[in-house]
Amino acid sequence: MKVLIVKTSSMGDVIHTFPAVEDASLARPDVSFDWCVEEAFAGIVALHPAIGRIHTVAIRRWRKALFNGGTWREAATLRRTLRECRYDLVIDAQGLLKSALVARQAGAPIAGFDRSSAREPSATLFYDVTYGVPRDLHAIERTRRLFGLALGYQPDLSTLASGIVPPPGGLSGIPEKTAFLLHGTSREDKKWPVDNWIGTARLLVERGMTPVTTWSNEREKAVAEAIAKAVPSTVVVPKSPLADIAAILGRSTLVIGADTGLTHLASAFGLPTVAVFLATEPGLTGPRGPYASTLLAAAGGRIDPAEVVAEAERLLALKLQAPT
Repeated sequence: MKVLIVKTSSMGDVIHTFPAVEDASLARPDVSFDWCVEEAFAGIVALHPAIGRIHTVAIRRWRKALFNGGTWREAATLRRTLRECRYDLVIDAQGLLKSALVARQAGAPIAGFDRSSAREPSATLFYDVTYGVPRDLHAIERTRRLFGLALGYQPDLSTLASGIVPPPGGLSGIPEKTAFLLHGTSREDKKWPVDNWIGTARLLVERGMTPVTTWSNEREKAVAEAIAKAVPSTVVVPKSPLADIAAILGRSTLVIGADTGLTHLASAFGLPTVAVFLATEPGLTGPRGPYASTLLAAAGGRIDPAEVVAEAERLLALKLQAPT
């Protein structure tokens, strides 16, 4: 049986789908899985060994050039490629109108959330089979339940495994105990002040750890350089492909991150991960993992670096005590 998964974005949403893929690959070894995802996240999808072919869409880019001939040629190529694969089933794990339209291009039966469960009820107009999954569950559990219903098995929700491993690579020539600081995020109100990152880096150095950080734009570069200037032992990784960052991230001792996709990836790798949420509620979409924790700032409040590092130490201790 050939199944196409449609979950195009964002990075956190893509990562939240991995436990469902892991469930399904164990419960249904007769099923092969392909995935359709935004081009920027193809390298993330490739981290799961059960995923075969990866189809990419560029909805964000296409929207900016809707009347460009190249856009329509790319979309037509995707439609032709999906149909040539002759899928037995498409699972739209996103529940949005845009994902439903992408799923439709495969020309195969589509399974998805029902009207009361989908994020956009209009998406269900394109589905052949729908399933009700309570909306008050974490996104990871919702997706695991959807896959189980669509493929005929009961996921074991008492366990959580993403099934992904870091790609080859990493840093060389630095001490083994590294703490990756993920300061970059999409919204200004989600960013922890640079002074707090510097304070955190100093506390980590005092504990024998090497801070590591990176950047993806000029604003983030300025923050990374400010941390390194104040704490000279900090390693600044230049702007790099996502797969390269994932390799370094996956071999870190611990991760401290803002509300950003890479923080979700760290927790999915099973790393001790402290997420710092300032303007958003982790609620039903926050990082989940065996050693993941979220610190949430109260209204108008702040989170102190000492609190963050103490939580990181607690998670490290938990992992050290865990049976191997």
